[in-house]
Amino acid sequence: MTQLGKPVPLDVLFAALADTTRLRLLNLMAGREVCVCYFVEILRQGQPKISRHLAYLRRAGIVAARREGKWMHYRIVSPSDPAAAAILEATLISLRSDKQMQFDVSRLDRACCAPQKLVLPEGAPRPSVLVSN
Repeated sequence: MTQLGKPVPLDVLFAALADTTRLRLLNLMAGREVCVCYFVEILRQGQPKISRHLAYLRRAGIVAARREGKWMHYRIVSPSDPAAAAILEATLISLRSDKQMQFDVSRLDRACCAPQKLVLPEGAPRPSVLVSN
């Protein structure tokens, strides 16, 4: 759902999914909540660029954010429209078989177990696994 509670139009959803950086971000968030500092380090892109892409995903209604102190955490939210939800789920499943996406996840997994290996701000929160309701 968009922030106003309206269903996500399919053209907006497809536009959100039509960028490699946004797909990489979604892949990293699949099943977990991730702090923006991990995206910057793992994707090796600047924070302003990452933030622009995250804002695009939020406007499309498929990513939510929450603030914890100075840290912003992002997670995927499923659209209320069954067709849009199915498209997003199929996309996430498809990303799992892509070599670049697998590499990104392995870097995130290593960072979560050994954050000192990446250059992250002191006190950066580790990504947390989301529990389904």
